[in-house]
Amino acid sequence: MSARDDILAAVRAALADATPEPSPVVSPVGVVPNDLVGLFAERVADYRAVVERCSVADLPARVAAALPPGARVVVPSGLGLDVPGQVVDTGLSSAELDALDAVVTRAALGIAETGTIVLDHGPDQGRRAISLVPDVHVCIVTEDQVVADVPDAMGRLDPSRALTWISGPSATSDIELDRVEGVHGPRTLQVLVVR
Repeated sequence: MSARDDILAAVRAALADATPEPSPVVSPVGVVPNDLVGLFAERVADYRAVVERCSVADLPARVAAALPPGARVVVPSGLGLDVPGQVVDTGLSSAELDALDAVVTRAALGIAETGTIVLDHGPDQGRRAISLVPDVHVCIVTEDQVVADVPDAMGRLDPSRALTWISGPSATSDIELDRVEGVHGPRTLQVLVVR
């Protein structure tokens, strides 16, 4: 017997009494879940983001409630929404952005299967820096922007635009695998899904 055979035999013996983990439930490719928006909200929440569904009429109040009290908030020029404490981004420096508490943007789309929000940095989303520097990011996604999976998303995105893919608040782990949030992006992500 070779060393390889010995190792494989040892692995087989160690696994002989092991109970296999149940397989995750995954929709077959091309099958769209019945509640795409519900799946999106569930998956976004899995990433420790706050998710709330609201109507268009309730949106201004929900945005205001999602912001820290008295916050100074950077908004892109094309947001189309009045936000308390807003500072419209006109090319603010990194230091100026760092002095702000939050950012409010819209999204290009949301991906249900992965719970990912995609920004393509159009006028209602602003440049990439404004979504990465402030500590709180409030992102507005409309129900009609939610797609089933990444292939559906790619079909709706312009590959020539800069894209930022957001799956929850900024997080990383140190060498001891302790999760640390906010090291390279917002510590808090609040997603408002508008019907």
